[in-house]
Amino acid sequence: MAVFFTDLDNTLIYSYRHEIGREKMCVELYQGREVSFITKRTWELLQQVKKQVLIIPVTTRTQEQYHRIDLKIGTPEYALTCNGGVLLVQGIEDKAWYEESLTLIAECSQELKEAQALMESDPNRSFEVRNIRDLFLFTKSSEPGQSVEYLAQHTNQDLVEVFQNGVKVYVVPRKLNKGTAVRRFLKRLCVEGREEEPVIAAGDSNFDIAMLKQAKVAFAPTALEYTYQLPGNTIVLDEKRVFSEVLLEQVLQYSMKK
Repeated sequence: MAVFFTDLDNTLIYSYRHEIGREKMCVELYQGREVSFITKRTWELLQQVKKQVLIIPVTTRTQEQYHRIDLKIGTPEYALTCNGGVLLVQGIEDKAWYEESLTLIAECSQELKEAQALMESDPNRSFEVRNIRDLFLFTKSSEPGQSVEYLAQHTNQDLVEVFQNGVKVYVVPRKLNKGTAVRRFLKRLCVEGREEEPVIAAGDSNFDIAMLKQAKVAFAPTALEYTYQLPGNTIVLDEKRVFSEVLLEQVLQYSMKK
């Protein structure tokens, strides 16, 4: 069975602000409000794909944020949250994985402290600075481009990366990326005695590129190709339709050939 590592936001699920048509289902409630949706077609395809591949959500969301999502296909056997720093097995945190993640990025602890001070003093900051379980930093900015440029100039880029996603700004250890998480997870599957299977990956942002590189075949939307250089194994999908639908159709076709 192939392993399918997939981002969630704007890859499978969409904010209420994103137009995906009328045939949609709510998959996330926050403070009583419907905030994220999938199309009905996406849900139908997910049920088919689940029979063919091992679906592993890989997200920068925290556990709390991840647990708000219900794709209505049952609890995934595995999920990687906090940009791969936390592994959930049947929805429950694997403590050893988290401790290993902290060890992996131990050299960045002082750099993260200094970056947090820079973020807190940023006049463009429009949200509190959050330290996500000593793994990475997050805030929002009214001028995210300026904030990212400033942080990049004043942090050690050999140790950390600075990301922008809309108004959101992140400082993340270079070793804490989705690609590293995929490699760690595949090693775990081998230890568990599972046969090596083809790896599929999909994502829509800069956070996902390291993960796409680890796959035999990867999928991304056209918009990502316009902004970043994608690895050669990546198939860019036309976004004339909802990306999640086109993506899952491709994953299903690919898995059924194997």
